[in-house]
Amino acid sequence: MIKRFIKSSLVATFLILLCLNPFKGKAQNSSSDAGSIHGNFQIDAQYYTPDSLIGAPKVPEKMLSNAYGNINYQKDKFSAGVRYEAYNNVMQGFDSRYKGQGITNRFVRYQDKLLDITIGNIYEQFGSGLLFRTYYEPGLLYDNSLDGIRVISNPYKGFTFKALAGKQRSFFTVGQGIVRGFDGELNVNELLDSLAKNIKTKVILGGSFVSKYQADQDPNFKLPENVGSYGGRINIIREGFNFYGEYVIKENDPSAANAVTVGGKNYYSYKQGDAAFISSSYATNGFSFLVQLKRIDNMSYRSDRDATLSNLLINYLPATTKQHTYLMPAYSPYATQPVGEVGGLAELQYKFKKGTLLGGKYGTEITLNYSHASGLKQIGVNDSTTNSTLYKTDYFSKNTFTTKSSSYNTFGIARGSDYYHDFFVEINKKFSKKVKATFMYANQFYNKNIVQFGSKNAGYNNIISNIGVIDITYKYKSNGTIRLETQGLFRDNKDTLNLGSWATALAEWTPNSHFFVAVLDQYNYGNPVKNLQLHYLLITAGYSNGPHRISFSYGKQRAGIFCVGGVCRTVPASNGFAISITSSF
Repeated sequence: MIKRFIKSSLVATFLILLCLNPFKGKAQNSSSDAGSIHGNFQIDAQYYTPDSLIGAPKVPEKMLSNAYGNINYQKDKFSAGVRYEAYNNVMQGFDSRYKGQGITNRFVRYQDKLLDITIGNIYEQFGSGLLFRTYYEPGLLYDNSLDGIRVISNPYKGFTFKALAGKQRSFFTVGQGIVRGFDGELNVNELLDSLAKNIKTKVILGGSFVSKYQADQDPNFKLPENVGSYGGRINIIREGFNFYGEYVIKENDPSAANAVTVGGKNYYSYKQGDAAFISSSYATNGFSFLVQLKRIDNMSYRSDRDATLSNLLINYLPATTKQHTYLMPAYSPYATQPVGEVGGLAELQYKFKKGTLLGGKYGTEITLNYSHASGLKQIGVNDSTTNSTLYKTDYFSKNTFTTKSSSYNTFGIARGSDYYHDFFVEINKKFSKKVKATFMYANQFYNKNIVQFGSKNAGYNNIISNIGVIDITYKYKSNGTIRLETQGLFRDNKDTLNLGSWATALAEWTPNSHFFVAVLDQYNYGNPVKNLQLHYLLITAGYSNGPHRISFSYGKQRAGIFCVGGVCRTVPASNGFAISITSSF
């Protein structure tokens, strides 16, 4: 399979290079006729030094690196591109199966008014992604692109249809399963010119169908080879108001992700899955409000039923928790639980006007946010067969997991308990033309057993954190700033498994538009083990010029979790020198 993947990559690359050759005749005389080339590169590397106190392991290669480059070509209705990736070897914190190098993405695309056809690696999303989403996130080394064909058509005003089929990327090869999908969307207002001109309310309707095929080769279970999923959505927009709602159903899909162990035996769940997502927002001058609600039940959907972690995911389950950028509020981020969760988010932003008591001379912006996630109430089913559903759910309840049969009391996964909550208030204030500041307070609850390990028996205590942030920026000249930041994370300092309280301090100097220098200290002063009350000092410097940026860092990095959009990876502790280079053209 690897040879076939490389061969197809080389064929696509040859076609692209052929297209990039100088055009003959009159076309050579005009740069616009010859088309355009653009792309970007990124190289990250780190030299590792072992440190037993912080848990930084010995790295045999001493230095590890991640690198990739995209080159894209476009001329009129035609475009093509390739991406080359090299992990020699892959940096710590990323899946070791990425070890290697090669062309991992290549595509050829043709577009006109009626048809948009792509052959090769495809990134696409149906609705909010509950049924289908392929995307690339280099910060997570996440890529589930579909290697196949996609056709998009706009046969009439307001109508958009998409159809696709292929296999998903799995490291340097493709997965076993075949994914096929269809999506249709109707913009009601575009059907008639009179609707578009006279009606302010816009209505967009959509529907999707996705299926996967994987042969059943399991000697013990009768597994469905074709697993279909389908759903609909509606989007209503009127001036500052936006409402989006989507509901999807996935047919029974027994897999490693929803398997449980009962009485020493492994059982697949043949239960149907479903998900609902609602997002409503309103924004006007100085005021905005956002509410999101989500319910997920057995919605792990992969093109290989035996895949684990984030490999070969067909769908995307939107996060309804805040993705913090400050270190301490982001210390324990929430990861979406596809087996089952219910939760939501509410956020209010208000800007006090200039000249008022709270607004002052420059105005004051305040943000209030609360998000919550918990498990579903699941009720065991009296069925001891190996093809058992094992549970059913109460749609609107979230109480603790109960069973009708004592033989199912040994479930390793807690259902119905609280998984996470995050409440924070953030104030952004400009005090003068030179000084502005951000103040934040957050209270978080984190069920570490479930969120990180998927089991109530992982042995960790629930974590309650109170967090404070002060971030002050002083602009002493037009292109020069000094930023000072301090954060505190306050926890139970007697909890030996969760490392207790932390404090951080950051000083960042930007003397001009090209250079910056920063010093960061993370101090685990509340660690119950005194000789582990350590400082994690990190020094960073960088230079940027237009689309080019290079940065260096030296010091210690604590172990933790890094998340983007509800998808997370574990980052181990490290100590050493790192370099990052990015460039685009």
